[in-house]
This record gives sequence, C-alpha cells and structure tokens, in this order.
Amino acid sequence: MDVVVAAFETAAAVLQERRESALQRQVVISANAELRERELIKLALLGAALARRVAPPSVPDTAASLTADTGIAIFRAAFEAWVTRPKQRAFPQLIRDSFDELKAVTSGASS
Repeated sequence: MDVVVAAFETAAAVLQERRESALQRQVVISANAELRERELIKLALLGAALARRVAPPSVPDTAASLTADTGIAIFRAAFEAWVTRPKQRAFPQLIRDSFDELKAVTSGASS
C-alpha cells in the first residue's frame, strides 16, 4: 500500500504544478455525465494496471487489486478535497492525509 500511495503522491505533485488546468478539466467533467462515466472507467483501468505493475509476484491477484482500488479511492478523496477546498493543503499532502485517515480507521484508532 505504501508503494501505491507513493505513486499517487508523485502524480499529485505533477498535478499540483498544473492546478488551474486540473481545475478547469474537473469543471468540464463534472458538468457532463458521459465524461464522468469515462473518468470512472479510466480510474478503473488505472487501478487494474497499477495492480499488475506494483505488486510483487508473491502478492495474490485479489490482494493486488484491492490495494490498487484502495489507492484509487484515496486519490479520488484527496482530489475532491483539493478541488473543492483550494486553500487546504497541497495535493500530495492530501493523498498522505487520506491514507493516514484510512489507516487509522482500519486499525481501530480514532482520528
């Protein structure tokens, strides 16, 4: 999971540098149902590709898919926070914060 989150933090750093373009793109996607559907498909394909690329051969396919899908969910939550609350933290930090929140919830700790 740490490898997946690190990959998304790297991607987020690139997007952070292109914030205005990313925001404009999101406005267009949000306003169009077909584009929202395409975005979900892209994220699903990204998750599948990520599962194959970052998981060591010893990791079962199901575990690799769950890890990649969780990474996608973390990315989506952080992206939503980044575009809706622009004065908040930088996008890579929001990725890390989302991951930390998930770890706290799944370990039974409160945040």
